[in-house]
Amino acid sequence: MNLLTTYRGSMMEGFLPAGWDLAKIDRLGDLSGADMVKRREWWNARFEPYACASLPDFDTFMGHEIAREIQLAKQASRQLMLILPVGPMGMYRWTIYFLKEWGVSCEHVHGFNMDEWSDAQGNTLPPENSGAFQYAMEQAFYGPLGKATVPAKQRHFAVKNELPQYAEQIDALKKQGARLVTVFGIGRVCHIAFWEPHFAAEFAKEAEWKKETHRLGARLHPLTIEQNALTSFKSRTTLVPAFANTIGPALFLAADRIIGGADGTFGRGMQWQGLSLRMTLQHEPTPWIPSTYMPTLPGRLFYLQEMTAPLIAECN
Repeated sequence: MNLLTTYRGSMMEGFLPAGWDLAKIDRLGDLSGADMVKRREWWNARFEPYACASLPDFDTFMGHEIAREIQLAKQASRQLMLILPVGPMGMYRWTIYFLKEWGVSCEHVHGFNMDEWSDAQGNTLPPENSGAFQYAMEQAFYGPLGKATVPAKQRHFAVKNELPQYAEQIDALKKQGARLVTVFGIGRVCHIAFWEPHFAAEFAKEAEWKKETHRLGARLHPLTIEQNALTSFKSRTTLVPAFANTIGPALFLAADRIIGGADGTFGRGMQWQGLSLRMTLQHEPTPWIPSTYMPTLPGRLFYLQEMTAPLIAECN
């Protein structure tokens, strides 16, 4: 007895994304160990899943990866565009540490936050609100960098009057030789940024889906809301907005390189991201599972080794 055998007539019917093949996803859930990270034919030759033994290792390695991109671009006298997430967040402390240790300034860096909470019209929280992603980035990254920080005019946030300009700004910088790196986490329903799986139903062809640069007031999946209630709002679901502004696949898939992170564990054997990670790595690319496109790009996806253990019941 499981979800597949009890699905019909339950409240889950019509709840999960319509394009999900639950039987196939369940088979991916059976994968563990080396099988979970086995290379697939659609992966980019320079894509690498990278196991981390602990959360401190994860934060350090991912932070180093970001800092190294900033350092290399500086050495090459090249502008660097970073598409940045608020989740995961622990790596920013280490990015700051390495940059300060190496004496590297971020004057050549352009930061584009990938998303922000909103209402249905794309209006966002004020930047001083502790739940706002702009607030989080100023506190965790831009502020602590001090004099070496990214210039204020080169910090871009997914607010109503800025997000629609991202594509043009990124394109202009690319024409000047700038490098684009997408830093990302993976959502419970396998979104990248807040580009949700149910958006796929709006597009007749994959090519049309891939052209989307952004969305204001994107309608979030309930599992996305609950994921954030648990990971960012200390279980208080009523604080989580039901909409968000987000970049689309035309931007996050335009990266010259990616730096991903999957750290979704709670301790005591509990986790929320194990199935999402398996789907990302082992399901062929489909707009119904946006994160499946990330392995088609060069870069690294850091993940906690704990998540390679078998996904079996354990009553905590």
